[in-house]
Amino acid sequence: MSEPENAPDAALLGAADVREVAARLGIRPTKQWGQNFVVDGNTVRRIVRVSGVGPDDVVVEVGPGLGSLTLALLPVVRRVVAVEVDPTLAGALPATAAARAPGLADRLEVVPADALAVTDLPGPPPTALVANLPYNVSVPVVLRMLELFPSLRTVLVMVQLEVAERLAAPPGSRTYGVPSVKAAWYADVRLAGQVPRSVFWPVPNVDSGLVAFTRRPAPETTATRPEVFAVVDAAFAQRRKTLRAALAGWAGSPAAAEEALVAAGVDPRTRGEQLDVAAFARIAAARTASRAVEG
Repeated sequence: MSEPENAPDAALLGAADVREVAARLGIRPTKQWGQNFVVDGNTVRRIVRVSGVGPDDVVVEVGPGLGSLTLALLPVVRRVVAVEVDPTLAGALPATAAARAPGLADRLEVVPADALAVTDLPGPPPTALVANLPYNVSVPVVLRMLELFPSLRTVLVMVQLEVAERLAAPPGSRTYGVPSVKAAWYADVRLAGQVPRSVFWPVPNVDSGLVAFTRRPAPETTATRPEVFAVVDAAFAQRRKTLRAALAGWAGSPAAAEEALVAAGVDPRTRGEQLDVAAFARIAAARTASRAVEG
């Protein structure tokens, strides 16, 4: 396993390179797949640096596109598994790696697939997810990868800034919601910086942000993850209501919701946005226990 300082470097893609490769492939960035290609070498170097990945890491990259971030990862990590839904881009990426990082191309494996349909990945288990994620699927992709691959220790993704803020939001904040709680089930989450619009082609009409995840154990609970997530979904479906009212449908009645909340040590007049993931886990466990007694 080669150390990063001994690895040959990669010729990163600049703005002219990105446009040249796209033109050669007949690629026009599509909104359907949320394609905005990074055209700035300093930005992809920054993403790799902030991600903290190193020579022992097996990195999964979702949506590698033309390969801007892929080329920055290859000299630093053991292996990159790139999941790309666009068949043209997936087919072209190995040739780009061979041409611009000839001593490193064997570290790359491309999986031509939709990340939301992937159930496993080839080779050793991934240890990190590093990606410039399509805005329209960023939250489900991150949550799915964390669920499917418990070997993922860290995640650093570039997403729409609003989404990054939502994922990293603490309880009680204006942007705290379903993504915040579900992400917190898997990891400690923090904002890791902003990215200007000018580093993309085409230039998006929203700002971008980096969000970092560090895996930690899920809350200790007798409830399953789906049971906990069902409480979270119900609580935020009517976020302006008290939990006694918002969870009535989930629990079967307002009285059953109140019983579960009290058993979990939560004031029934509280709203979901005040609770952390551990509290939601206690509520789910309390209702599960109550149903077992009823049954």
